Order: sequence, then structure tokens, then C-alpha cells
Amino acid sequence: MSLQQVVMRLARNSEFPAGDDRQGYVLIAPLTADGHIDLDGWRAQKEHCEVRRFHPDPDERADGLLTHNGSHWRFHYDEDHEGPDEGGFRFGDNVFRPGEYVTITSHGDTPLVFVITEVTPFRPH
Repeated sequence: MSLQQVVMRLARNSEFPAGDDRQGYVLIAPLTADGHIDLDGWRAQKEHCEVRRFHPDPDERADGLLTHNGSHWRFHYDEDHEGPDEGGFRFGDNVFRPGEYVTITSHGDTPLVFVITEVTPFRPH
């Protein structure tokens, strides 16, 4: 299973009525043909399943790993200054295709909606 690069940008939310293309996440994960995260593919390649939070404020940027426990997917950040782990709401049920929406518990407590703007094959640098 090949890895995909998924770009998610902040959609309209109460604090951001117009959304904000400068805030979001880049997720590297294996996807099934129908756009779901492939659990078996993740197990086989989890060391490559990364997440990067982007933001205009450098203090809000972070990088970590996509983790899975039970039925929950989380973004795990290994440095204290990057903030607590963040959870994806029903990530196992979400379809990761452009135009779809996902909810991420930003900074561990504030659920925000993001729109998927790109899904492309991952090409390591």
C-alpha cells in the first residue's frame, strides 16, 4: 500500500468564519481505494505515517506521528512545546478526498473543522 499526502486546511469555524488556508495539517498515511485510512497499511508503515501542523505563527507549528489505539486515531507530538496529542473525530470513518471535511481536536480540546484540499502520492524528499 502506497502512502498518500493529505493536506487539510482550516474550514469555516466559529472563530474563523471565512476559514484560513494558512492553518492546517499535512498527513502522510496509507489510504484504501475508497479513501479511508488503511489500518493494516498503517501497521506495516507506521514509522512513515507523519503529521505536520502548519500555521502562520511559528509557535503553533508542530510535527509528529499518526498513532492508533483501539478505534482512535491521534496525532502524537513528542516535544512538550508542540502541545498535547490531537485527535481526529471518527477518523476511521472519514473519507480522505478533496472536498471532504474532517474534525480535529486541535491542541487536545478545541474541535475544529478542516477541509481536505489535496490528496497526492507521497514522495519522500
